[in-house]
Amino acid sequence: MSHHLIHYTLPGELSGSVLEKILRGRLRELAGIAGKYPASSIAAVLDRAPATRSLKAALLGRSPAVIAEIKRASPSAGTIREEFDPIRLGAELEAAGAAALSVVTEGMFFRGNLEHLAGLRWNSGIPLLRKDFIVHRYQVLEARHAGADAVLLIAALLDSGALRRLREEAEATGMDALVEVHSEAELDSALESGATLIGVNNRDLRTFRVSLDVSLALAGRIPKEAVAVSESGIRSAEDIRRLMDAGYRGFLVGENLMRAPSPGSALSDLLSRDLPHRRRAS
Repeated sequence: MSHHLIHYTLPGELSGSVLEKILRGRLRELAGIAGKYPASSIAAVLDRAPATRSLKAALLGRSPAVIAEIKRASPSAGTIREEFDPIRLGAELEAAGAAALSVVTEGMFFRGNLEHLAGLRWNSGIPLLRKDFIVHRYQVLEARHAGADAVLLIAALLDSGALRRLREEAEATGMDALVEVHSEAELDSALESGATLIGVNNRDLRTFRVSLDVSLALAGRIPKEAVAVSESGIRSAEDIRRLMDAGYRGFLVGENLMRAPSPGSALSDLLSRDLPHRRRAS
């Protein structure tokens, strides 16, 4: 295995963070699997993979467009859903009106894996986004091989040059790349990289604090020709209405759905055009 395969320099500001622990684990796993299955072996069979489904088209094709996230756990919340059957959850969310599914594939902290994504590929008719901590082209090829239609690229982990290379690698395989930002500087980097699918994460990956104000503050800086997605902390139809008014086309919702006894019913409620009923003040 060539050593450049796992070359990655962690941004200094992430030192000592949970993100650093996640990335170090991912890089160790990547080195191990790439030793057994070289990138060239994966690339050689991708021309036989099923055609991809466009995430961008799915987001533009309905309003509001929800990317429903399938995840079992998270570093901030621990186990989110005990009863976890990705294929059944995917079918329920698709039937309830999800425009796409986000599948978290990181194992140590989120208890996900690529098999969840691969299973959904044959049991779902909507685009699948691989959500993970992607810092190398090997992970992009892995995603396409497992059945992803799009990958998440996190600007906090990559400079604009790396963002551009990985976005172009994803697009060369037929996938879309959703580039995630949390600040003006990260948004500038994403736009410089040529990204046209921009996700604004309302959760600060360093502190895990969540605020919709992040999306509202950055909305005016996202070019009209880009497709804007607000991620995390979306809990009501009213939240979606506010974000739509600010210019967002897509909404990535995970924990709110995964905690619900019926994720499909929770999604149906979220997609309701009616504002939540307010009690009159007594």
